[in-house]
Amino acid sequence: MFRICTVAITILALASCAMMSNVPGMSRFIDGGDSETDVLIQPLPTDTTGDIREQDIRTRVSTLSNDAFEGREPGTPTGEGSAYWIAKEMERIGLSPGGDKGSWFQTVKMVALAISEEKSYLTISKGDELHEMKLGTDAVIWTKRQNGKRFSFKNSPMVFVGYGVVAPEYDWNDYEGLDVKGKTVVMLVNDPGFANPEGELFNGKAMTYYGRWTYKFEEAARQGATAAIVIHETAPASYGWDVVSNSWSGAQADLVRHKGGRDRVVLEGWFSFETAKKIFAAANIDYEVMKEKAKSENFVAVPMGMLTAEGRIVQTIERKSSRNVVGIAQGRETPDEYVLYTAHWDHLGKKSKAKTGAATEDFYRDDIFNGAVDNATGTAALLEIAETMATKDLKRSVMFLAVTLEESGLLGSAYYAENPTVPMNTIVAGVNMDALLPIGRTKDVIVVGHGASQLEDRLKVILEKQDRVIVPDTKPEAGYFYRSDHISFAKKGVPMIYADGGVDLRRGGKAAGLAATDAYTIQKYHKPMDEYSMSWDLSGTTEDVQAFYELGYGIATSDDWPEWYDGNEFKAIREESMMME
Repeated sequence: MFRICTVAITILALASCAMMSNVPGMSRFIDGGDSETDVLIQPLPTDTTGDIREQDIRTRVSTLSNDAFEGREPGTPTGEGSAYWIAKEMERIGLSPGGDKGSWFQTVKMVALAISEEKSYLTISKGDELHEMKLGTDAVIWTKRQNGKRFSFKNSPMVFVGYGVVAPEYDWNDYEGLDVKGKTVVMLVNDPGFANPEGELFNGKAMTYYGRWTYKFEEAARQGATAAIVIHETAPASYGWDVVSNSWSGAQADLVRHKGGRDRVVLEGWFSFETAKKIFAAANIDYEVMKEKAKSENFVAVPMGMLTAEGRIVQTIERKSSRNVVGIAQGRETPDEYVLYTAHWDHLGKKSKAKTGAATEDFYRDDIFNGAVDNATGTAALLEIAETMATKDLKRSVMFLAVTLEESGLLGSAYYAENPTVPMNTIVAGVNMDALLPIGRTKDVIVVGHGASQLEDRLKVILEKQDRVIVPDTKPEAGYFYRSDHISFAKKGVPMIYADGGVDLRRGGKAAGLAATDAYTIQKYHKPMDEYSMSWDLSGTTEDVQAFYELGYGIATSDDWPEWYDGNEFKAIREESMMME
């Protein structure tokens, strides 16, 4: 599934299978000194304009989510084919390449890890009683270790560590006085603030970074645990178990890690809610009582009786590369100052175990996860804005960065932030676009992480002309501020805004808007049903893209440097970076 075909005839056959009758020839791209062959799997548009238009957005979304790209999985011929299509589209609309060695691409070295579900397992034992987890149903498991193909452990005592958080600024330590070396830690999803929405713990209902599963596994490794399991619950996770099983099944991409990732735990994974309750019952622990205790700052980790875990990971390892795509609209007066637009081009690819049948919540039409909303919409918006910017007389340059490996944990943007093609302190500000729902015109625009920077002041003025207002994220407990690519740049101090269409529909109001967003999350998010439809109402998306364009254009034609608001966690980082040469 992940094997990259490097022989021209093989890729030509692939294009033929995709029934592309118009293949305008092949070209080479620079890939860290290695050459690969690219082919234009889908034709480029021929009738887009230098204005923000619904039809242009529709054309690009439908192309990027076409079955020919097979779900845009990084490291595959078709996935990288979509990156190539984006680069050729950037070239067509008049941008300049801004990647490695004068190319359109920044190479992102990656590793594809795929466990064998037939040979891998996780079992929970109580004395002579043994229960093997049914993978995909009871649990999902993997490893971040890249330094071997087989890992195993036995007789690992299980410990419930609450939320698995060590947060000195909140005076919170779920591991205090606990030695978890050789043990399997089990923890709740989200952070203690979720369970105390009206209280003063953490950030209340709004998730902090400590609520992210990525953090929890990293902290478990720092504590020396052998295995780490997060308990899934739909409300605090903000998505159902099917999202977990879809997202972590099949091959998992990761960046090349220092020393092969040997500092990570042997096994990472999730328990389904029902499975977790049974495990707690086997340990003679009341799950609900323990969850209630975990939300207290006085919580003390609890050994799970006589329960022990045993696990084995058998995996294949494939080292390859993916690509960020970088295009620039050149500024006239201060070309070395940049306004940044970001969107991720990747999605989940194909899942061989996806069901077949009718297109309902329970059955999938096919096994391609097209990612039409997530994130063909954001990538189409990025290209739409780029085409418009390319026609303007800009003072500053505008960079358009389509990143890879977002679905694997924001890896493409994280790689760029650590290996920028321009100094981070020359990026004036940025706009991130991810999953723009096609639900029609709204009276509002949601700013995720509301109250962060002066970019909101600028956006407010633009929205007033559209008779719209900014509103905070309606589901701060979902932690969306930490779940998209802007956070990689915010951590480096760059003022970023992550905005999305609102929910207060001009036709139907908030109730209809919330129903539409919930329907997408439940029925389509990270499922094959996230497909483009001609019936989509992109009028609101077009209005959003117009606002995002005006926001960047205003900065690109000024001398202003928007700042983080006082008290923001990233303000000091920005101030320090601006003092560097």
